Amino acid sequence: MINKIFLDHPRSVDETFGQHFIFALGFSMTLFIAAFAALLHAFIPAACEKTASTIIKRLHGRIVNRG
Repeated sequence: MINKIFLDHPRSVDETFGQHFIFALGFSMTLFIAAFAALLHAFIPAACEKTASTIIKRLHGRIVNRG
């Protein structure tokens, strides 16, 4: 049960639990920044015009080139 919950997925992307935790935590923090930039852009269209899309493209590259 522990393996299924905590270890199977990290192994499937060739990472330890700790490596996967750090990667996912960093990924989520970056998504929060992108979400805030998009929210700010919604209220002030001249602000952060390309910030969220640039971050998402970078994150996509990290996912595609992983494991």
